[in-house]
Formats: sequence, structure tokens, C-alpha cells
Amino acid sequence: MKLLRWFAVSLMLFSVFGTGIAYAEDGFLSWLLSVERKNEVAPVKNEVYEEECGSCHYPYQPGLLPSGSWQKLLAADALEDHFGDNAELDNDLRTELLSFLEQNAADKSYFKRSRKIFSSLKGETPLRITEVPYIRYKHEELTDDMVKNNPKVKSLSFCNACHREIKYGRFDDDTVDIPGYGNWTW
Repeated sequence: MKLLRWFAVSLMLFSVFGTGIAYAEDGFLSWLLSVERKNEVAPVKNEVYEEECGSCHYPYQPGLLPSGSWQKLLAADALEDHFGDNAELDNDLRTELLSFLEQNAADKSYFKRSRKIFSSLKGETPLRITEVPYIRYKHEELTDDMVKNNPKVKSLSFCNACHREIKYGRFDDDTVDIPGYGNWTW
């Protein structure tokens, strides 16, 4: 009975004071009480980010990289040559986007896959999602014909080419459909 009372009091304290860790616009209590288990990556819940970054490429979930990587990627000088393109932003917009990305990065996420991503980094701050050890491991069985030589995929950086439920933050095997190869299960 004491354990149940302790849990109820702890839950109440979390709901009143929070934990100091960001989870999109929701809080820890929302995450804890959610029926949907958080085994994947938090979906993007920021229209400005989706519009600005999504105008050139898929707006990757912040939980795919740690905050240090997002800081490097959104540095003013880095945006001048953003993987070969000029992606400069005015300082206010850049600061707003960086704040969103940092607050929802892998090292600040409650989501299990984001935690695995962060754990795999061992202090590294990669500039590309495809450089994350966990992500490389999850894709190691794919052949060049499935990815590089596949005109509908081209690169692992086009996550949305195969991950059908990426916008919901779901990357599990059951939601993978490799163009020309069909559903993928490991």
C-alpha cells in the first residue's frame, strides 16, 4: 500500500512541477499517461520548422540527432553551406528553430528510439543522421541495389522514401516499404 501511495504522490509531483525535460509541446505527464507507447521518435509538432526546413528536404525529427548536432547544423556559418545549398535564415528565425530542435533532440527525449540513438553516439555530434551508429546498424543489411542504385531511394538520407509512417515518428520494421522491394522485416 505504501508503494502505491508513493507512486500516486510522485505522479502528482511530476504533473505539478514537471521534470525539466522537454517533450514537444506536451509534458512528462502527457507522455507517461499516453496510451500510445513511446518506442519510436517524437513526431514533429512545429509548423515553422516543417515549413522552413521541409521546403527543401524532409523535416527530420529532432530526436534523430543530439542537441550538439543541431547546434552545429544551425550555426549561421554552417547554414551558408548546408550540404551544398545556401540555407541562410534571419537570426530570429534561426534561433527559434534551433530552440525547437534542441528542446526535442535525442539527448532530451523520452522516446526509446531517440534514447538508443543518443546512447550509440558516445559523445559524438554527427552532422548527418546517416552518421549515427544506431541508424547505420539498423540499415546494415540493405544492399546498394535497395538504396543507392534505387532511383526512388538514392540515399539513406531520404528516410521518407521507405518509412511509410515517418511523419508519426514511427521507424519500426513493420512500417518499411522499400520501393521495388516491398515490405521489409528483419
